[in-house]
Amino acid sequence: MRIVWNSFHGRFSDNPRALWERVHDRPGHEHVWLADQAHLAAFPDGVTTVDIDSPAAREALESADLLVANTHTEVEWTKPAATTYVQTWHGTPLKRIHRDVLWAPEGRLDRLDHDVARWDLLLSPNAVSTPRLRGAFGYDGEVLESGYPRNDLLSSPAARDVGARVRAELGIPGSATVVLYTPTWRDDEAFAEDRPEVALRLDVERFAATLGPHQVLLVRAHNMVTGRSRIAATPGVHDVSYHPDVRDLYCAADVLVTDYSSTMFDFAITGRPILHYAYDLERFQDSVRGFYFDLLPEAPGPVLRTEDELLAALGDLDRVEKEHAERYAAFRARYTALEDGRATDRVLARLGL
Repeated sequence: MRIVWNSFHGRFSDNPRALWERVHDRPGHEHVWLADQAHLAAFPDGVTTVDIDSPAAREALESADLLVANTHTEVEWTKPAATTYVQTWHGTPLKRIHRDVLWAPEGRLDRLDHDVARWDLLLSPNAVSTPRLRGAFGYDGEVLESGYPRNDLLSSPAARDVGARVRAELGIPGSATVVLYTPTWRDDEAFAEDRPEVALRLDVERFAATLGPHQVLLVRAHNMVTGRSRIAATPGVHDVSYHPDVRDLYCAADVLVTDYSSTMFDFAITGRPILHYAYDLERFQDSVRGFYFDLLPEAPGPVLRTEDELLAALGDLDRVEKEHAERYAAFRARYTALEDGRATDRVLARLGL
């Protein structure tokens, strides 16, 4: 069997990586990864890759028995009738997606619909997401409510070792509190042809000065805008946007700061505190993308509108956890019931692998 893998347009990460890790050494399988040259160094030695932006990508796809991707495969190719295309997707949606969004560049959704038409199986992380995914994509094929393979690590004893390894690679002492910042992307910023830089709405120098050397900040830009934010070189601040996989960063982090990113649903599996730095809540909700539910009553942590509020909350995490414990528990019950460490098993069983 020839299996082609694609994650975030050519990265070694996410659900495809987690599934590949379980099957890559099994006999009778040939594996090819579509790779973005900017992220090529993240792929392990010995892994077969083809440039996702080259003709070789089309050749790989059209010779595949199985394609596993976590987002749209934006390559021009003709899917053979015998090929199975598994779309894992990559997050529980708070933000509206695909046909449900408030705005998209002209022609983009029509183009992506051609990819949706090729899907044979769509994974869903939970029962809440299934109708939203079906509706947004206009998809009436098979859906497997499996949880996400990438999150199995978070329920595993191996998570501790992975977190320690990431900290060691970054030179972070074990005693430090690690803050992982994962802002989502804004469509109008990402597609603005006249503004290549996407401003980081967090003053990292102020963070370091206010919270001191015992809190370390990891900044993870969204894959749609990686490399487009200027992050000041500051002691105790690390740009981890090119780190291969956010799941490993979850293992290293003590607290998550995000806005409307689906990382909140993954990180909730850990039970560690989550803070929402929602500096543009109304704009994002009403004109940029829109939400599937009201964040304010469901958020597992405080929704903070200013940098002052964020820094104050980071300086008093014990209070934050106590004040939001009940809402956090309800959030986990609603969205992470399938994240039991066996999602990979369920997907592989369905595929007969």
